[in-house]
Amino acid sequence: MKLREDIVAVYREVHSWVGILAALFLFVAFYAGAVSMFEQTLQNWLTPESHLPAPVSLDRTPELMEKAFAAFPDARRNYTIVLAPDKTQPARLIWPQNPTSHEHGPIPLVAAALDTNGILITEKQPPSETAHFIDVLHQRVGLPLPEDVAMPFMGVVALAYAVALVSGVIAFLPALKRTLFAVRLEGGKRRAWLDLHNVFGFFSLPFHIVMAITSVLFAFHEPIYAVQNMLFHNETHPAHARPHPAPARDAVSLMTPAALVASLAQQAPGFEPDTLNYTIRPGPGGGTLTLRVAGHDPRFVMRGPNAGFAVMDPASGRILSTDYLPGHQSGGFATITSFFSLHFGSYGGYPVRWAYLVLGFGGAFLFYTGNQLWIMARQRRERATGLVSETRGSRILSSLTIGCTTGCMTGIAAIITFAAIAHAPMAYTPVALIYYTTFLLCTLLAFILPTQSKAQVLFCLAALSHIALAMAALTRGLSLGDDTSFIVAALAFILALLFFMVAKKRGYSALISLKKAL
Repeated sequence: MKLREDIVAVYREVHSWVGILAALFLFVAFYAGAVSMFEQTLQNWLTPESHLPAPVSLDRTPELMEKAFAAFPDARRNYTIVLAPDKTQPARLIWPQNPTSHEHGPIPLVAAALDTNGILITEKQPPSETAHFIDVLHQRVGLPLPEDVAMPFMGVVALAYAVALVSGVIAFLPALKRTLFAVRLEGGKRRAWLDLHNVFGFFSLPFHIVMAITSVLFAFHEPIYAVQNMLFHNETHPAHARPHPAPARDAVSLMTPAALVASLAQQAPGFEPDTLNYTIRPGPGGGTLTLRVAGHDPRFVMRGPNAGFAVMDPASGRILSTDYLPGHQSGGFATITSFFSLHFGSYGGYPVRWAYLVLGFGGAFLFYTGNQLWIMARQRRERATGLVSETRGSRILSSLTIGCTTGCMTGIAAIITFAAIAHAPMAYTPVALIYYTTFLLCTLLAFILPTQSKAQVLFCLAALSHIALAMAALTRGLSLGDDTSFIVAALAFILALLFFMVAKKRGYSALISLKKAL
């Protein structure tokens, strides 16, 4: 494809500068996002085993509910029937310790069961917030700021990311045919970095386009919904929260969970419910009881990272809303859901999640190599002017690139390691403290250590943190006998090996550069 050289030069310059401004935030977002593809798996893995009796059958659930509500009347305001109990939801009936809580993420729960004599047994379930912290880190591009501040900033970063994608493609087009498959690992370091950056960036372009578009939508979804409501709706409710027929109020008339599941199976064949969440919405006469069913249908994409939803009438079992029910949505809601699903990877099961994990790590690698290319080009221009040492700007950007990238990887490994060896689930605040302390320490070391050795030292530190994680996971796996521990250990060992290889390569390159300088 023929493009004027001056036009290509402009797009190359735009790509370089926009990429430099956004790359470090995007590195954290992609690396943490790759790990959070298995947020629910990590959450289950880091949650201690429950000591409750086995969950009662679905047919005995009304008996359990009657005894639990007699002992804990406030639980009626917000409770969940778990159809497929796991470590994070170990009982048939659970409710928040604070029934009025509407927090996002894991919250302290009370789980209820019946012993062999039919006596009510309850257990408090403090959540492990490590996996949730990694997801929040991904959403807020690594910033320790409130959501209402971090999300708009993330949207700006995503817009810059989109500009970098477009300008990078245009700058690469003239050399597409000649260099697409030419990965020259031998020879100059900059040439190898450039070829790897171009090849991986080109072949993962569809994934990056999806991430850029959906990130912008997530960051600015409230203004987008407001404009949509203003243009297309004349009602007082926004389009994504329009009213539905009122569910039942009389608790005596409620259908049993087993009957509700059977009714749902008739109305939405193929949809497999996971939980039945009952909530009393404020209103006249004591409020209105609503029922939201979370579940999945492997044939369709889902609105949430792990589930789709249906709103049902708890008295008649009739589906009241299919806005987020997989396979039963209107065209508009199905389109919106497809954006969410493409971002979350909530389709195709575990093969897609593993693919997103690899693409997420690859995206982080793409941003790291982009910064390295810019730094090497700047250093080459500085040497051409007769400078024998790098300028302050080059030194600062180089230190930030090494410190922030290794700090992110080391910090995430550290918090998972601490959570794996802790005797109790770790709350959000100590997890955040460990991560940001590690992140800042690595960044500080990047500024303190000599230029020739900082990359080698910090990548070795990242590798050692992943070896520590692998050992903690192996120890946990041998004591508990769960497969997740061995998968975590294997992945941590692979990453540690890659980091040791990078450290060795960077150390060798630094030695060559030092010899040339001398």
